[in-house]
Amino acid sequence: MTYSLNPDMDVDGLLARAHQFDPQALSQLHDQLYPQVYRYVAYRLDDPQACEDISSEVFLRLLDVLKKKVHTVQSARAWLMGTANHLVMDYYRNKYRRKMEKLDNHDNLPDYHSLEGETESKLIHQEVHDAMLNLTDDQQHVIALRFSQELSLEETAQMMGKTVNAVKVLQYRALAALRRQLDRRYM
Repeated sequence: MTYSLNPDMDVDGLLARAHQFDPQALSQLHDQLYPQVYRYVAYRLDDPQACEDISSEVFLRLLDVLKKKVHTVQSARAWLMGTANHLVMDYYRNKYRRKMEKLDNHDNLPDYHSLEGETESKLIHQEVHDAMLNLTDDQQHVIALRFSQELSLEETAQMMGKTVNAVKVLQYRALAALRRQLDRRYM
């Protein structure tokens, strides 16, 4: 069964109905916000399968919270993006742990793949992605919210629990750090 989406539908109104486990509200909430969550995760990861897994996990966690009948979710979008941020950080922690375990096992050599056939766009994307990994978690979070979600400074500040000025400084420093890293790679 599909539901037509009203782009003006109040997401937090849907959340109130979702707290009552209204199937239509849950479906509309998912349909409206899944693309935004996926875009946010994809902005930070370079693995489409992991992006799908994490985006789906975000909504499963929302269902778990709603099942507990605890009204801790005040803003659906902020809660979903915050949860996505935490899952992305978990992904990188687990990836790092697996990489270290693999290196500890001398029987397994690192996998190398040829860059032949890669497009220039893919290479640039990878360079930016790699440079973003060297940013702090907050810097990655602000860049992803501002550019993958196209949120205003005010919306970003609200989602991150920071002031608008703090977000401006964080964004400025993040972009400056990215620029320095990319400049070093091309010098």
